[in-house]
Amino acid sequence: MRGVGTVLILVVLATVVATGARRWRIPAPSLLVVAGLVVALLPGTPEIRVTPEIIGLVVLPPLLYASAEELSLRELRAVWKPVSILAVGLVLASAAAVGAVACLLTPLTWQLALVLGAVLASTDPVAVTALGRRLALPPKVQTLVQAESLFNDATSLVLFRVAVSIAVASTAVSWQSAGGQFLLLAGGGTLIGAAVALVVSAIRRRTEDPVLETVIALVTPYAAYVLAEAAHTSGVTSVVVAGVVLGGRGDRLTNAGIRLQLHAVYGTVVFLLESVVFSLIGLALPTLISALSDEDRLWPLHAVALAATLVAVRMLWIFPLSAVVQWKGGRRASWRVPVVMSWAGTRGVVPLAAALSIPLVTDDGAALGHRPLVLVLATSVVVVTLVAQGFTLASVVRRSGIALEPDHTEREEATARCDLAEAGIRRLDELSELEAAPDVVIDRLRRSFQSRIDHAHDRLSDADHTESADHVYRQLRRDLIVVETAELQRLYDDHRISDTTRRRLQRSLDLEEARLAGT
Repeated sequence: MRGVGTVLILVVLATVVATGARRWRIPAPSLLVVAGLVVALLPGTPEIRVTPEIIGLVVLPPLLYASAEELSLRELRAVWKPVSILAVGLVLASAAAVGAVACLLTPLTWQLALVLGAVLASTDPVAVTALGRRLALPPKVQTLVQAESLFNDATSLVLFRVAVSIAVASTAVSWQSAGGQFLLLAGGGTLIGAAVALVVSAIRRRTEDPVLETVIALVTPYAAYVLAEAAHTSGVTSVVVAGVVLGGRGDRLTNAGIRLQLHAVYGTVVFLLESVVFSLIGLALPTLISALSDEDRLWPLHAVALAATLVAVRMLWIFPLSAVVQWKGGRRASWRVPVVMSWAGTRGVVPLAAALSIPLVTDDGAALGHRPLVLVLATSVVVVTLVAQGFTLASVVRRSGIALEPDHTEREEATARCDLAEAGIRRLDELSELEAAPDVVIDRLRRSFQSRIDHAHDRLSDADHTESADHVYRQLRRDLIVVETAELQRLYDDHRISDTTRRRLQRSLDLEEARLAGT
């Protein structure tokens, strides 16, 4: 019962802190880590020991799935080349640099230094997505940062497995074997994730039960993860692929009421899990520190040095890559985007899960020396990046000048609303010619659409307006929402609006359709 009580107190604490972070416009992951550290240092706080099963199986799948669903396939196709270079090349460079610095500064053997480098090599999708929600980044930059963090797992996981096999068995691993593991992890995870997405799509098309739809949505990431891990491929890659595929097709699989319910349920689940997991990172650190020996007393300096190494390597990699991309695109070299991308490389939940899964003993039964130091350094670097970069990322974005101004988003949304209303009016003209509905209803709807157009024009010049909804009116309005939805998809397919605008307007249409169904 004491364990259950501790968990409940942790959930309440994390929820209160995360709610406060939203209200005060402070990055929630950073504040949660600090709050966890403070609570862990209070007298009487029980020791918190986090297992890799809790992180890897319970927490990661839904958070990764939610992050992947937010990724736009259209924007991803536009940036897949730099994402591939970052997901492979930068991970290898980061692992090598961290391993070298750890071997020089810490008591770690080169084998365990390589393990630490592999653990910290990749950015964390959960942390990056949680921090990125607050920032008005251009769609392409947001996709670059988010896609890199989602797709660099296969590379770091292969490195981690190779490094652990060397540390545990002290045997050499060939590059051919490592390449085969990479193909198995990334390729197998991709295939399983795509297969799960196709099966789930087929099921969701054939059901309109809100409860069943909600259960399917909650089970999907766990199914993708467990099936991939059972096949000895990458569960993270499988969840990411399933999320990206289903996220791009979600508007076509369900009706408005179910989409709104799923949005509310998943938003609640993600909020709770993010709140708890980032608090756990701070809570677990003092317990890990207590297991260190006297020769490891310089670990705080080592952690700062390793975090600085990660940032430096990231800058040295991203700035030249950005210059090449801008040169090929015929644009002048700019420091703004590479600075933001360099500072957005936070570590988080995935490195912590990897570090916790390091074996306790070698193949010959001896205890794996300095394992506690690896755990402390990995967790400390996660804390340093979440706090230092998390609290300052918004300022870096603001100073860089690349953040989208609210006026830009509002103009794009208002223009799109005009296009949707005009599509509705064209459909009303067709219905009027066919005498498919009473003139009084058509006139009422036409006035409503014209009011929307006037309201949208007023928004472009800082004005305001409102509108309202009988049986024939509601039925016809639902049909027109279908027309507006198709027009919205056309605007998106023609690259006239961003994915953010498309999602916001689709949610607006869903809300109106739900109101019509309930009246």
